[in-house]
Amino acid sequence: MNKVMTFLAAAASLAMASVASSATAYAGAVLDNVLATKTLKVAAGTDWGPMSHMNDKHELDGSDIDIAKAIADYLGVKVEFVTPAWDIMTAGRWEGRWDMAMGEMAPLKARSEKLDFPAVYVYGRVSAVVHKDSKANKLSDLDGKVVGATASTVSESYANHTLAPDWIVGGKPIDFQFKPREVKAYATHNVALDDLRLGDGVRLDAVIGDETVTRDAIKAGYPLKEIGVVLTTPGAVAILRGDKEFSEKIAAAIKAMKDDGTLAKIMVKWYGVDRSVEK
Repeated sequence: MNKVMTFLAAAASLAMASVASSATAYAGAVLDNVLATKTLKVAAGTDWGPMSHMNDKHELDGSDIDIAKAIADYLGVKVEFVTPAWDIMTAGRWEGRWDMAMGEMAPLKARSEKLDFPAVYVYGRVSAVVHKDSKANKLSDLDGKVVGATASTVSESYANHTLAPDWIVGGKPIDFQFKPREVKAYATHNVALDDLRLGDGVRLDAVIGDETVTRDAIKAGYPLKEIGVVLTTPGAVAILRGDKEFSEKIAAAIKAMKDDGTLAKIMVKWYGVDRSVEK
């Protein structure tokens, strides 16, 4: 019986170790694999506006894509993109399928339990938008309303009043400017905007999310209007915790891009302004 119990205990210990390793990179292992395969696998989105999207050639394009390619060039490797769901990216359930995640991810303390944020490369703004027929003109008008936001994002946490001012790097204090009656979570910001465009109060009263994606939708003809900036958020490159060497290489690549102006040029190319500096 003792031998059986010992075997079971050992098996349980091994299983726990295996689970732990799936969410944490072994020291040096990720960088070693990237250099050995000469490939940097990067997770990005397909419908995140100027950040990352599918172009007319059915290829990923955008600021995140250009930045990821520049990081790969710095490492002397090629880049390969994958497109997992955002909640999988933020949860750290990578299972070795990619090495680095883009998406202007906010470096929150809760996320740092599984992820490492080598460098902030952008400062984004979350804005609130309503249907053009809405009587809302300011953020406080959203009190008691139904608000949509992308699931597992800073926007959703803000709307639910669960967002804590615990930025690992960058960021400003948080001021909750309205209290929704209900918060609806969506797979992407664009899907939420599609529901809002149906009419004022039909499915949503407002949507909060990335300002640039919202403005692109309005330029494309969506019958919406912005009513204010909710908050400014730092956006960082994300990798799994545990590979100090890989983290340092990513940080050095972003620093080099800032120093030689590459990062600023990419931002101006896609947004018309330099979003790599906090304003």
